[in-house]
Amino acid sequence: MAKAETVLEKLAGPVCEENGVYIYDAEYVKEGGGYYLRLYIDKDGGVDVDDCERVSVALNDLLDTELDFIKDPYVFEVSSPGLDRRLRRDWHFEKAVGKNVDIKTFAPFMGSKSFTAKLLGYDHGVISLELDGQRVMLEKGKTASIRLAVEI
Repeated sequence: MAKAETVLEKLAGPVCEENGVYIYDAEYVKEGGGYYLRLYIDKDGGVDVDDCERVSVALNDLLDTELDFIKDPYVFEVSSPGLDRRLRRDWHFEKAVGKNVDIKTFAPFMGSKSFTAKLLGYDHGVISLELDGQRVMLEKGKTASIRLAVEI
């Protein structure tokens, strides 16, 4: 995890707890011509705009003093991870067992670089999936992205 993300999570932990939410993820990325520092928060039943605003307001002044090592201007956002949330951390996978996930791989896996499968388990970087009626194993390191599948 990048230094900015680590510092953000350290600062946000107590703020999130005070506001009845938890940290789902954090990222510091360059998109287009600008940099974005994002904090994804969640709670049972989901977060709303008011939750995001409270956490954002509480963190703004802290970020100005604690993230002074970031030299480029950035936009700070607090958001829900969304229905199609990324699965990156071990506990993300554990919480999503039994659900369908959309996976993109760097190289073809069983003939495709993009597919939907049922998440059966996760253990030490190995993802267990049900794909086309078969149980298969895939190393997390071979994936470009894994997200919860949105089912309508």
